[in-house]
Amino acid sequence: MKNSLNKRTGLGYSIFIGILLGISMAVIFAAGFFFRDLIGLSSAFASAQPANVAGYPLLDEVQTLIDQHYLRDQPEYEQRQYAAIRGMLVALDDRYTFFIDPPVAQSESDVLAGTYGGVGVQINRGEMGEYLLYPFPDSPALAAGIEDGDILKVVNGQTVDLTTRQDVIDQMLRGEVKEGSGVEITVIKADESELTVFIPFGVINVPSVLWHILPEDEQIGYVQILRFTSRTPEELKTAVADLQESEISGLVLDLRNNAGGLLQESVEVASEFLAEGEVVLYERDNQSERPFTVENGGLATDLPIIVLVNQGTASAAELVAGAIRDNERGILIGQTTYGKGTVQQIFRLSDESSLHITSAEWLTPDRDTLDGTGLEPDITMIPDANGRDVEIGEAIRQLHENIIEKAA
Repeated sequence: MKNSLNKRTGLGYSIFIGILLGISMAVIFAAGFFFRDLIGLSSAFASAQPANVAGYPLLDEVQTLIDQHYLRDQPEYEQRQYAAIRGMLVALDDRYTFFIDPPVAQSESDVLAGTYGGVGVQINRGEMGEYLLYPFPDSPALAAGIEDGDILKVVNGQTVDLTTRQDVIDQMLRGEVKEGSGVEITVIKADESELTVFIPFGVINVPSVLWHILPEDEQIGYVQILRFTSRTPEELKTAVADLQESEISGLVLDLRNNAGGLLQESVEVASEFLAEGEVVLYERDNQSERPFTVENGGLATDLPIIVLVNQGTASAAELVAGAIRDNERGILIGQTTYGKGTVQQIFRLSDESSLHITSAEWLTPDRDTLDGTGLEPDITMIPDANGRDVEIGEAIRQLHENIIEKAA
């Protein structure tokens, strides 16, 4: 799953009261033994310092001298605490261990909830660069007659072509949910007829998994995992079962721009594609190493798979991609992944701020360390300048070869 540490903002911001910092450290060390998720907000409180921490008397001494001699008004006590925490974390030299103050921590929770105002569609680019719409279940777009694979041509009178940026379209299809708010779009249907419709904005609960039959080849199913949340394993089971009812012969698993998420859920996702007993990953902390093996009951353990990855594929998404390749279940197509091979635990502190702590690292089944290096794809594709999805085209070609070979 993009995190950065704030630098010290000055000496006045570098002071911290020893007792409270000691308590914060106790929270970190005590809670670290109980939470294993990459992302999962936790609450933990403790009253005793670890035996190897002697407190921070020098900070108290500096604070006393500042109180006695500093010319100007000091920052608020809370600001000094936060600055001291960030300063201490900078010394760890780990960009994934960082502190978030309360308002941002709440925003982080809202993002994980996955809601926004809009029409509720996933936008994908086809192999020729066209924008294809896939409405979410129970969305305003679906209710207005938008169907999987409809080609978007006009948004509020503005023509959409190969040069239109996708982020611009995303924003045009979102907005505040209020009376009369919405957007008018024109799409080309599968029978080449046009549909122009006004779609009101609604509250959209974003799914973590999207799927459909590829319009370029109806033998091949497509599953895109946007993020790894607590809902992802069940959503994936639904997706695979639905596609198998269409008697697909191969599957494209799209992990591009998936920044990661929950560790246990990513193990469950990988288990849908791997045989019983195979290793998904090895996790190594400062005391031991342990394997995570496949959970039984995978629905797609013999279906030919191609995995799409890029520079935005990170963390839990890299874990799944590495497990599929190392167990020789599929190949990777795209660009080198981000390279985040460490596990973070998130602790909610007593004032509703939060602390992310790097607590372990993971290795692929072949024991490759990916932190800072990433996964090299089996087939490297240069992104098309005009926005055509060249990775999809190559995945279809590779699956055809695999399907034909399997049939023979």
